Amino acid sequence: MSKNIIFFDVDGTLVDVRPAREYIPASTIEAVHKAQAKGNLCVLCTGRSLAEIYDHILEVGFDGIIGAGGGFVQFKNDMLYHKMVPQSAINHVVDFFEKHQFDYYIESNGGLYASKYLVPRLERISYGDLENDPEARRKKEEEPSHFIPSLKQGYDLHRSDVNKICFLEKEGMPFEIIRQEFEKEFNVIHCTVPMFGDDSGELSVPGVNKASAIEALIQHLNISKENTYAFGDGLNDIDMLEYCQYGIAVGNAKQGLKDIADEITDDIAEDGIYNSMKKHHLF
Repeated sequence: MSKNIIFFDVDGTLVDVRPAREYIPASTIEAVHKAQAKGNLCVLCTGRSLAEIYDHILEVGFDGIIGAGGGFVQFKNDMLYHKMVPQSAINHVVDFFEKHQFDYYIESNGGLYASKYLVPRLERISYGDLENDPEARRKKEEEPSHFIPSLKQGYDLHRSDVNKICFLEKEGMPFEIIRQEFEKEFNVIHCTVPMFGDDSGELSVPGVNKASAIEALIQHLNISKENTYAFGDGLNDIDMLEYCQYGIAVGNAKQGLKDIADEITDDIAEDGIYNSMKKHHLF
């Protein structure tokens, strides 16, 4: 039997981020374990850096991680490569965002570093008015976000260990302005986290993406492209779904991804990944 390798985007694909506290559907975890028991490999392929791949994800037991949108590739305990943003480009971003009062955070594998007013803004978006609304305080206590507490505050953001930068939308600053400002130094893409806003985005290392990272990994493992499967939900998954032999959009995916996918499965909350993996006899 030929070994297959299955790639999973995280936000909105592997992990349901629609509730305040993210979770992986039990059926998805079952499908991953069954596929691995059959000899197949299951690999995360995400825009997240290691610091944002929380224990509840790692405990599933994936065989590898492609992170930071292709910026690094790790298989088992070995780091195949890790490409970081040059210091001059980081200085440009931080100085520009501070001047224009953006809310943003810096991603490294060692931590997520927040700008001054990011955490209060995210708490308002996620929970509501914590100062005046008892329901907002209850929600924070009983349904805490994984993401917000993981942000480190009060650090100098002119760092030398950066995978990428994520920014929330800023009134009066369309995404196109950010693209024009940084396109010579970064891969500039729209963010796929709805709470960050339509004009939010990510700045990552140019020349790398999920598809290039997948190619590097399967060549390292000597696995044929014909044995590759990918699940995604966002427009930043287009290159991954187009590269892999079987590119599958989950039912809750953006329409733009559904338009290019080989097939569309059910919503992740309705066993979409399980149903598709079973259909393809991956377990």
